[in-house]
Amino acid sequence: MLRAAAARCTRGAARRLSSSSAAAAETVAASPAAAGARKRPSLDEGDWSYHREWWGEEDGPGEGAQTVFRRHSECGNGVVSVSAYPASHPASEHWPAMERWLQERNARLYPESAGADQFKILGYQWRVMRFNDHTRQSTAKVMTCYRTSGQRSLFLMQQPHVLAVPSSGQDNMKILCIGHGGGSLPLFLASKFRGASIHIVEIDPVVASASIEAMGFPKSSVKDLSSESMLPADTDDLLWGGIHDRISLHIADAEDFIASDSNQYDLVFIDAYDGDDIFPRKLWDAEGTFMKNLEKKVHPVHGTVVVNLHSDSELPDSGVESVAEFQSILPMGKHVSRVCRAYKEHFGFAFTAAVPWLCNITLVACRDKAITSGARLGLSHRDFILGKLLSKSDMVERALGLPFPCLAYIKNGFRLVE
Repeated sequence: MLRAAAARCTRGAARRLSSSSAAAAETVAASPAAAGARKRPSLDEGDWSYHREWWGEEDGPGEGAQTVFRRHSECGNGVVSVSAYPASHPASEHWPAMERWLQERNARLYPESAGADQFKILGYQWRVMRFNDHTRQSTAKVMTCYRTSGQRSLFLMQQPHVLAVPSSGQDNMKILCIGHGGGSLPLFLASKFRGASIHIVEIDPVVASASIEAMGFPKSSVKDLSSESMLPADTDDLLWGGIHDRISLHIADAEDFIASDSNQYDLVFIDAYDGDDIFPRKLWDAEGTFMKNLEKKVHPVHGTVVVNLHSDSELPDSGVESVAEFQSILPMGKHVSRVCRAYKEHFGFAFTAAVPWLCNITLVACRDKAITSGARLGLSHRDFILGKLLSKSDMVERALGLPFPCLAYIKNGFRLVE
């Protein structure tokens, strides 16, 4: 049911966006004064504007895709595959700067061969992990390069947006990611939250293997996994500069891991759909052991849980006149509503925001009472909370050096969970 609803939602979005984009293009073409205001390519390499490069077809990878990983899962995910697509950005004229960075890293690791080793970038690709050739589980951009001296060594590196910033070691945050996919979220978090420890729980060893062998995730971060990766032994030290030392990927069932884990987490991210595109009931059952144990493992004052949910309700076929309006109407069906209420019950406060281009809903549940305190000055409870979040968005962008604006994501379909 969820897969069918998501497919209908995607088709509806494509129709509306296509018609709206055409109308906008006509308006710009008719107005010479507006020509200079045309949208430039986003600096955020993960921006949705690039999705046509990697989206593929509704029923599979599509024309031009190259399968670089394919293996059967024994954990309910069916066939796990990774498809590669050419990436237009960064353009080849920007590659020399990255090649110099790699050579500098190599010289620090191997001073004796500083003059002999040369690095050459072969290109950048989108790599998309799918379950059963249908469900897009994860998308990442991967750089491929090689070292010329001696035996030529091939390297894969997933792009986390920040490459050369060392860890300050001053931030003791602990972050948990339940569900690994290609590993893009934990790498992004480790790059932005310098000094934070990132723990990942993934039930399926095939998914973890795919992320290492085909999507450029650091192998040394994975615990208790025998991988067939042919990458050079020094790949992680050369490419990641210590980031990988703060990431631990555990091959385990999330329910069992939470029950035995002794850590207390500041942030928890949950994105754990199976091969049938189903969010397991045990991960949201308010009376289940997972939720009860998770409540104990999240910081009692500021602990926050973020859950990625797929919309389970179809978009209306009419009445949506613009992209802006479409962004605010992503509906929630009974299943998603029950999940949201379960997390609110355990953590006290929760809200959702829409990610309509992918028909996803982001659920945020937290314990921070400061967000609900203060004078409302005549505002509704919803507008009061939204105003607080929006007022902090610019500070978060600057502090973390985010490549995208927070504000648009926060106000998109914002709803309090009642």
